[in-house]
Amino acid sequence: MIMILSLSSFYSYAGIVINGTRIIYSADAREVSIKLTNKGDRPVLIQSWIDNGDSEANPSEISVPFILTPPINRVNGGEGQVLRLSYTGSELPNMVESVFWLNVLEIPVKSKDKLIGNHLQMAFRTRIKLFFRPLFLEGEANDSARELIFNSTSHGVNVTNPTPYYISISKINVTVKGVRYSVKGEMISPLSSDEFSFPNVGRIPVGSTIMFNSINDYGAIVINESVVLN
Repeated sequence: MIMILSLSSFYSYAGIVINGTRIIYSADAREVSIKLTNKGDRPVLIQSWIDNGDSEANPSEISVPFILTPPINRVNGGEGQVLRLSYTGSELPNMVESVFWLNVLEIPVKSKDKLIGNHLQMAFRTRIKLFFRPLFLEGEANDSARELIFNSTSHGVNVTNPTPYYISISKINVTVKGVRYSVKGEMISPLSSDEFSFPNVGRIPVGSTIMFNSINDYGAIVINESVVLN
């Protein structure tokens, strides 16, 4: 019996570690290398693939403009594996970033003493963001969070991203009448807006202080400050 456990809530139990929390693929790169390390002491089978946002899609049915090799490999305990990612040249927007996802599914190799009888075998999947970055985009990706615009709504704030970059926000705090309220953030697409609601707050006054955590190209959390506009 195989059980698949996905994403970060179970990641600490997995043996495979990806070197980095996101991948930036510049349009002029021939390929990008992704290092995997098996921190465990037992061999595992690795299946890797790229998806375009649907985490439930069958890998064999996904169409993306990338080639990832090797798609399947065995990694012994304490050893590593390098995945090589190359862009096929298929047309993507050249004025804004595009986002995809790297999936790494780790399946423990069945040990000889478990060949007889029933046992539970867990497969762990890790999924991280892959950003395809066209050349000559305006501004700097790591400065883009400073450009976010916050406007008051009836129950929260509307956040506008005027930049050509995806901006990942992990948390948003607003202080109203000396009380701080927090909500979980999300990734905001280029040249778009998203609304975040703060339960039991009502309309947030113009000029209220906004503190929010963004995640830069290196996976580091950056604390930013802004104010609520009209």
